[in-house]
This record gives sequence, structure tokens and C-alpha cells, in this order.
Amino acid sequence: MFSVTLICMGKLKEKFYTAAASEYEKRLQGYCQFKLLELPEVRLPENPSPAEIAAGLDKEAEAILGKIPKGAWFCVLTPEGKLLSSEALARQMEQVKLSGKGSACFLIGSSFGIAPQVKARADLKLSMSPMTFPHHLARVMVLEQLYRAEAIQAGSKYHK
Repeated sequence: MFSVTLICMGKLKEKFYTAAASEYEKRLQGYCQFKLLELPEVRLPENPSPAEIAAGLDKEAEAILGKIPKGAWFCVLTPEGKLLSSEALARQMEQVKLSGKGSACFLIGSSFGIAPQVKARADLKLSMSPMTFPHHLARVMVLEQLYRAEAIQAGSKYHK
């Protein structure tokens, strides 16, 4: 069975986000082996300098790169990424499966972004929207879109 890993920097705290995320995690299990990894964000001062931010992102990068499953297709969620429809994401995931890859890994970075070396490792840089969303809501949205992509591939009526 195909496996999907979602790496998220930081933990969900609000119950309503946790409940929504849990629902989509449960639904995804019907289509794939799903794993959520929460990694701690590096603590930075209240008004960090660009150098402090870069150092923090580098430290996060070490943790992230060590958690990407071996041989997995890797996608980072980033504002400068490519915009895809739900159908196009489903087709992309189908192509990954057809290519012989046994797993995919998605990353939602920290509030300061994602280190350049992590973005360079990505097979796809994906943007959810030109709008800005809270990271907690972005997690729920990514989980829903992963579920939707799997449902589309399976011919489910969920997408209708």
C-alpha cells in the first residue's frame, strides 16, 4: 500500500484544529498508510535578525531532511510554489504512484519558512494560495486535499 507522510513544524494546540486534522487523518487511512510527524520549531527571539532566522531554518532543515522517508517523492508547501487544482494534485499523486515510488512526503514548514536546502530537495514546490493562512489551518487544508486527491483517484463521490 502506498504511504504518505506529512511533516509539520510545530504542534496543533486548538481543539477544533486537532479534531478536523484527526478526521482527515482517519479518512486517509482508508486509501494509504498515513503518518504525521510533528517536529519542534526552533525557538527564536521576539524580533529575530535575518541571520538568526537563517540559523534557525538551517537547524530545522537538519531535522526535516532526516525524517523524509528513503526514496519518497517529496513536496514542500511554499508560497512561491506551483498552484494546482485538486484534480491536478490527484493526477500528480497518481503519476508518483505509477512511477514506482512507494511513498510521498509533504512538508509544512515553520512560521519563518523553509530552508533553501530543503526546498532544493523537493520534487515539487506547491502553493496552496497566494493568500496567507495560519499554519494550523494550513495543516487541516493539506490533509483535506490529500484525502480529496486519494478520493478522486479512487473514483469516490466525495469530490463532486
